[in-house]
Amino acid sequence: MAKAVRMHRVGGPEVLELENVEVGSPGPGQVRLRHVAVGLNYADTYFRNGTYPVPLPSGLGVEAAGVVEALGEGVTHVAVGDRVTYTGFINTLGAYSTERLVPAAPLIKLPDAIGFDTAAAMTMRGLTSAYLMRRIHAFKPGDTVLLHAAAGGVGLIVSQWAKLLGITVIGTVSTDDKAAVALAHGCAHTINYSHEDVAKRVRELTDGKGVDVVFDSVGKSTFMASLDSLKRRGLMVCVGTASGTIPPFDPQLLAMKGSLYLTRPALADYIADPAEKAELAAEVFGHVAAGRIRIEINQRYALDDARQAHTDLESRKTTGSSVFML
Repeated sequence: MAKAVRMHRVGGPEVLELENVEVGSPGPGQVRLRHVAVGLNYADTYFRNGTYPVPLPSGLGVEAAGVVEALGEGVTHVAVGDRVTYTGFINTLGAYSTERLVPAAPLIKLPDAIGFDTAAAMTMRGLTSAYLMRRIHAFKPGDTVLLHAAAGGVGLIVSQWAKLLGITVIGTVSTDDKAAVALAHGCAHTINYSHEDVAKRVRELTDGKGVDVVFDSVGKSTFMASLDSLKRRGLMVCVGTASGTIPPFDPQLLAMKGSLYLTRPALADYIADPAEKAELAAEVFGHVAAGRIRIEINQRYALDDARQAHTDLESRKTTGSSVFML
């Protein structure tokens, strides 16, 4: 019998329970997938604590890699035995499982050079990094980016990708150890926000000009410092809310701080078009397969360690990517 991590109420990591589940046969447009590795993402904590409401009881997790075991009616772009990965949102919720039924549409065939663990660690982060680097802004060599959570999974991919494009990355971190990790993966400078003034330090590093773009995955606690780090007509990209959602504000603030631009993108809107999704996936998987971008899996857990995994993630003990190995 398959096993899955489920929750019957929202709350802290203690609400996660490993249960036996029946999988059944795939319906039209579905496949039955045997997971080999499952990704752990900060967004998973939002489902668990109720920030992203879902009907209960519910599974958890939106990203995994494995092998197709059975096809439902109408599925033609994958075959039994294919190695695949996927990510999504509500339509893929339930990835914390050994086996499951999943819609076939989100599945991406894995290149031979990409292992299951690497795929589970990078599909969401890689596609997020791809749209940030290739769709959000027309980057050119010499541009400067402020990257929050630079030692995290997305941060390490973005830093490496930016360096390939000739972009200078200033990364924020919480510890000296994380600073070393960020510097080793492409950051030109790091700022330890636990004891440094981020905006002030950014101005020092950019000769008072500020950066072209801020990638801010932290949210509430970093929002003002991010705005204050931008050059005139710079772009603020609110890509996450790890510290809480950003409070309402008067848009006049953007004018007062230099006619700034602001966007709050979601991955779903950048992979909704299958052709665009395939293009972004091919580019990021190509970089990884060629060794130009390294995927750092620094935490590996068993599925029944889901509570500990969430505790580690929320306490900022992790660096790089984390996966459940099955």
